Amino acid sequence: MPFDTTTSFVPEHLDFEVEFEETKFKDKKYVINANTGEYLGIVGKDFTCANHGDFFRNVVDTATQELQEGDLHNAEFNFRTARGGAWAMLDITLPSMKTVIETDRHETEIGNRIISLHGIDGSCSNQVFFGAIDFFCTNGCIRGDHDKIRRKNTSNFSLSSFINELSNLRSDFYEQSIKMKTWAQTSLKDVDVEALLEAMIPSERKAKKMYQLYRSEAFTRGENKWALYSAFTNYASYADNRNGFNLRNTGNDTQATSMWGREQEVSKWVSDDRFLLAA
Repeated sequence: MPFDTTTSFVPEHLDFEVEFEETKFKDKKYVINANTGEYLGIVGKDFTCANHGDFFRNVVDTATQELQEGDLHNAEFNFRTARGGAWAMLDITLPSMKTVIETDRHETEIGNRIISLHGIDGSCSNQVFFGAIDFFCTNGCIRGDHDKIRRKNTSNFSLSSFINELSNLRSDFYEQSIKMKTWAQTSLKDVDVEALLEAMIPSERKAKKMYQLYRSEAFTRGENKWALYSAFTNYASYADNRNGFNLRNTGNDTQATSMWGREQEVSKWVSDDRFLLAA
């Protein structure tokens, strides 16, 4: 079904008003969840922000206005949070806006994604990214060229102008898919992928584990650049025994931000000339 903005899609635990309270430290104030009274952070005295609910509703309202109705059919919402709810991410999958990626031995569909980030503790600017999700394995990743809209969460921030810019700067999913189709037809049989990864990834241990993940993807998709990209997006999508890239449990409620950091890491790899020129 299309986006329904007549009811709240924002989870109740994220849809709270933000309050501030002065601290004993000069020019600082607390950020407080007004519903629960929980203290979520300390910011500068001039810091202001929209609450999560208003920000995400404006993002969705803009998407509703700018995308064609068919593109919004069966849209799926996935929220992630960190730092006790001070950081939130909305990942919207648009399964009706999709295209086929085909290699010499495998075929999959990818769909469009809209990812918006919002923070109320000063640690995250308001950001909107665009990307794709592979429906075969549910790997997702933002575009490699960092197509994003960003405005700091400060006192002169205007939510309305931010949303207006979002509507003007929406990425072209189908243009990106053409690049991915080319990757699917780009053989890496004559490329030393292990050496390529060691050159691109500073951590020798991570590079070796990534090569093993590529071999696993290549078994299904063939030895091509799409399989290597799929290994990257697998790393950005999972953190368990499925790929060996487990996250340490630090007890600081940071798993969601750590996984988002992986997506940004992958977007840099697929923008690297060494990856782009490999053939």
